[in-house]
Amino acid sequence: MKLTPKQKAFADYYIELGNATEAAQKAGYKGNNLNRIASENLSKLDIKQYIEEKMEEISSNRIAKAEEVLQYLTRVIRDEETEQVVVTKSAGDFITEIEIVDKKLDAKDKIKASELLAKRYYLFNDREIRLKEMKMDLEIKKATEEDIKVDDKSFALPWNVISPAFVEALHKFEENIFTEYVFSGGRGSTKSSFISLKIIELIKNNPELNAVIVRQVANTLRDSVFAQIQWAIESLELTEEFKCTYSPLEITYKPTGQKIYFRGADEPTKLKGIKVKSGYLGILWFEELDQFKGPEAVRTIEQSVVRGGDKAYIFKSFNPPKTANNWANKYVKVPKKNRYFNHSNYTQVPKKWLGKAFIEEAEHLKEINPKSYEHEYLGIANGNGGNVFDNVIIREITDDEIDVFDRIYMGVDWGWFPDPWTWNKMYYNPSQNKLYIYDEARENKKSNKDTYEILVNEKGVTPADIITCDSAEKKSIQDYKNYGLSARGARKGPGSVDYSMKWLVSLNEIVIDNIRCPYTATEFLEYEYERTKDGEVISGYPDKENHHIDAVRYALEHIINNKSKGPININY
Repeated sequence: MKLTPKQKAFADYYIELGNATEAAQKAGYKGNNLNRIASENLSKLDIKQYIEEKMEEISSNRIAKAEEVLQYLTRVIRDEETEQVVVTKSAGDFITEIEIVDKKLDAKDKIKASELLAKRYYLFNDREIRLKEMKMDLEIKKATEEDIKVDDKSFALPWNVISPAFVEALHKFEENIFTEYVFSGGRGSTKSSFISLKIIELIKNNPELNAVIVRQVANTLRDSVFAQIQWAIESLELTEEFKCTYSPLEITYKPTGQKIYFRGADEPTKLKGIKVKSGYLGILWFEELDQFKGPEAVRTIEQSVVRGGDKAYIFKSFNPPKTANNWANKYVKVPKKNRYFNHSNYTQVPKKWLGKAFIEEAEHLKEINPKSYEHEYLGIANGNGGNVFDNVIIREITDDEIDVFDRIYMGVDWGWFPDPWTWNKMYYNPSQNKLYIYDEARENKKSNKDTYEILVNEKGVTPADIITCDSAEKKSIQDYKNYGLSARGARKGPGSVDYSMKWLVSLNEIVIDNIRCPYTATEFLEYEYERTKDGEVISGYPDKENHHIDAVRYALEHIINNKSKGPININY
């Protein structure tokens, strides 16, 4: 092990000072990148070994100061050091005198001394603690990030990550004649994958551009578009060039400091308050466009976010809602000079990307419910009006049918007044993809004990019957359990309402016995998509007149979650 004189001086000064950059300066290193030089020195094995050995056996004249420092810290910890403080005391007749006295050090001084001493001796071995407490590790990490250099060459997406459906789109970007790029498509079309990849390419090739990615609801961002951008970075093998943070939710391109921000339209102040350190906000992506509150709301976001600079890229992506009257479906039909539109579906994607299970599920739905297949997988808006459920069949469900129902589901939506407490009983036939709803209960101003007695005495519910309830009312669920019912709370999360509603819409039939379930039949028949103030249909599901619908969703959540593998799907 042989160090140059300058390296040795650096190591000695580092032991004395505990600051790598300052040690490099005192050792004679020159230039504007002393922190990087210092960090490189600390990462060299010979220098690290020298430092460790000298901490055990301090012999050099130069580092006598370091020995003194270490001895002092030890005395502080052992309560052998005092400090002089000025105090005042009464001398009588309203006269005070000043006196200097020795005072033992506070506990906080001893703790700090312990941390400093431990830092010199590498006593913090836990990685999380070391990253937080040890300055050497922090400086190495910082220098590593700063050491990434911008490649002068233009970055291009590799063709093996692009679906054939988007080859034309790549050429349109090269023509540079559009500002708005709209991508619609069915499940598995990989449109979101393409957009996420393209945003990374734009960031790398345009150091002045920063990006904002928006969804209607902020709490859906992390598990959807944030994860989608992370996927794109990993697919392009660029993880060393980007830093992802969860609080705040953003991604930084290390070489230039460019940012990708994530915001929800339901938090408008956070959208308006974005300030970039350099460049401007020139990339905007509306994911799930149909979820936004109409074209006016989208324009408002565009006007508040995209500002400054000559280049702008506005992406809009969505799975077309079933009803042709939805505002997003009508929006893309109106030509716009600066807009490029692309529609894709899973049949254009390499099968190995989607997997065997995905293909089999799509083909199964195609066979048993062609209309739902067209909507879900091909992205065709094949419904009319604003009604959510066009698969409802109203008829008597006979006792003979009920006798062969082998697995029964029950759900409860809590209420008092004016919202009612509701309960439903149903059967799901997976082979036919049909749901049969054949019993209900509905009450206002009834206690949990009252509704329990209705279920047991009037509806024949037993302790063996599982009832899935709205999890917001934990006390009510516990009351039911105390009474002897098998009650449990429904699992909720970002996107769970949308996904469960789409699952109900995808069924071949929802058969409702309107004699046994008059309120349930009315809710399903009359329930409509949310509308803007101008009457435009949007894809939201209004939280009103839907109490039995919610009870049905809760009852079937186990089936829905197992079938969907979760409410949020990325890479689509």
